[in-house]
Amino acid sequence: MSKKHPVIAVTGSSGAGTTFVKSAFEHIFIRENITPLVVEGDSFHAFDRAKMKKEVAKRESAGDSFFSHFGPEANLFDKVASTFKEYGKRGECERRYYLHSIEEAEEHNARLGSDLSPGEFTPWEKTGNGTDLLFYEGLHGAVVTEDVNVAENADLKIGVVPNVNLEWIQKIHRDKKERGYSAEDTVATILRRLPDYINFITTQFSETDINFQRIATVDTSNPFIARDVPTPDESFVVIRFQDPSKYNIDFVYLTSMLQDSFMSRRNTIVVPGGKMSLAMEVILCPIIHDLVSNTK
Repeated sequence: MSKKHPVIAVTGSSGAGTTFVKSAFEHIFIRENITPLVVEGDSFHAFDRAKMKKEVAKRESAGDSFFSHFGPEANLFDKVASTFKEYGKRGECERRYYLHSIEEAEEHNARLGSDLSPGEFTPWEKTGNGTDLLFYEGLHGAVVTEDVNVAENADLKIGVVPNVNLEWIQKIHRDKKERGYSAEDTVATILRRLPDYINFITTQFSETDINFQRIATVDTSNPFIARDVPTPDESFVVIRFQDPSKYNIDFVYLTSMLQDSFMSRRNTIVVPGGKMSLAMEVILCPIIHDLVSNTK
């Protein structure tokens, strides 16, 4: 872990809502006058979009139906770990971008003078000078395998962990709206990813310092036929601290600040879903403030 150059990792699976958390962090950074180096988890995929499709087809033809973006063979876990470690030591590291859309491709082509297409990566570039901390958001910010330990190189690890049925509902609706996928296509993807989800996604949440888990209060028994995504007001958020003393968590203060919240265990507070953003700011602002203050 770094004291001079802090590393914050927000980790969660596809469709879990990590981008919502990213937005909450952006508000904190503005409020605290912090300049972050933002690093996207998608940039550590081992294959671009076209090559990944070919690799999946190749694996399936060889009898492997479970090769996925969640597993080690499709990602550069060692690069994630070395990026965190390098930034922690020097305040600089290499970064590249995965181009999700035409707009992103046009933006980076104008900057680089290149001719890249959506689904491709920009080149690795040295960056970070003048930033206050590294902020990672993606799939594997706290992954630990027999060969690589990403978690040990991050100073603050946040897990975004919806109830799995709620996660699947969010993913099905997002893929249909943003990518035009049918529900059947998304279900096939979920099934293909399941072994890697169990082995390389859920295991991270034992490594994280704080987990935000949204639990729906409406029926999500069959996520594959749900017509609507449960709203924040139709849910609770379970917030678990691995070690409350590490950050001097004052549960009496938190329950007084967050109306209708309550403690369910000695290290866990439950808040109404609509107050998730407020809860994140109340909890994380002082933690991040201290992280950055300790670098001065």
